[in-house]
Amino acid sequence: MCHGGENAPERDGGRARVDNFSARAQSNARRRATGARFEAHALAYLRRERLELVARNVHCRGGELDLVMRERDGTLVFVEVRARARPEFGGAAASVGWRKQQRVLRAARHFLATWRAANVNDKANDKANDKVRTLPACRFDVIAFESGRLVWLRDAFHADAGAADAYGG
Repeated sequence: MCHGGENAPERDGGRARVDNFSARAQSNARRRATGARFEAHALAYLRRERLELVARNVHCRGGELDLVMRERDGTLVFVEVRARARPEFGGAAASVGWRKQQRVLRAARHFLATWRAANVNDKANDKANDKVRTLPACRFDVIAFESGRLVWLRDAFHADAGAADAYGG
């Protein structure tokens, strides 16, 4: 037996562990559903601001991108969506600290490398491929919901100088 051997007392018949897991799973499901609602609100807002959706909920080993949008000028905008019910500890925007920024940057590098590989396919259309070979300008924004109010922080953080080299830009 893994949990204390054969002679360990069964205080609760083994139910507490299952109930605790179930409560945790329900809490995680609620958090994901809430996050999806806020992402949908952010997406609708950005579309009204005339940005085009490129990708949503992009996962890679090192991080996740909530929204990838494109400005009319071609700039790719990586958007982190955060929400907080109360402004304690700096609120939603302040929750995008250095570690979270690094995860977003890693995911953006992965996205750009994958995007470039998928879009440079053959030599038949060299003029179109020239645009793909040079990566578009990129920006990192945060959409923060503070007590239900949407705040759009454009250019909220920057990739360091070495970030461009990491994805070949």
